[in-house]
Amino acid sequence: MTGTVYSVAPIPPDDAHTTYVDAGVLRIGVEHRLLNDAELAANYSGEDMAEIQAATRGQAVQDNGVSIHVFGARDSHEYLRFDMFAQAPHYHYIEPSGSKQTIVEYDRVALGDMLPWTINQLNTRLVEMLVFAGGAAVAAEVDSRRISDCLAEVGKLAGKAEEVLRAQREN
Repeated sequence: MTGTVYSVAPIPPDDAHTTYVDAGVLRIGVEHRLLNDAELAANYSGEDMAEIQAATRGQAVQDNGVSIHVFGARDSHEYLRFDMFAQAPHYHYIEPSGSKQTIVEYDRVALGDMLPWTINQLNTRLVEMLVFAGGAAVAAEVDSRRISDCLAEVGKLAGKAEEVLRAQREN
C-alpha cells in the first residue's frame, strides 16, 4: 500500500484563495494554502482531531504552499490533491465516500521540485491516479488533450503563486 491511510476527510479548499480551471470532466483548482494548528482546529474535532494529533505526534503544525486540487466536474468530489508545502510536501488520494484518504509524502531529495513533478504526473498518470482514488468512472471520460491544455494554465497559476510565496518567505 502506498502512503498512510486516514479516516478523516481533508480540509476543503478555500474558494477565496483558489483559482479553478475547467478540464472537461475535471475541474482543477490552484490554491495558496496555510496549514497550522488554528486551521486544523477550525476543521476537525473529537475523534477526527485525535487522529490528526496522532499523525502529527502532537507537534505544532505550521506550513504553507501551493495546492493543486483535482475535482470531478459533475460530482464536485476532490479525488486528488498535491500540497507543495515548504516543510512537508505530500499528495492525497481521496476516496469518493469522503471517509478515507491516503496521504503520500513527497521525497524532494529524490524527485526535485514538486510542481514540475505534479504537472508531469497529471499529464502522464492522471487516469491511473484517479482509478486508485476510486474515480474510475471519471477516469474513463478524461480527455487527455483537454487535460494537457488545462495543465499549461494550471502550471502558470501555480508558478506565480510559488513566486509570491518565495518573496513572502524572504521578507
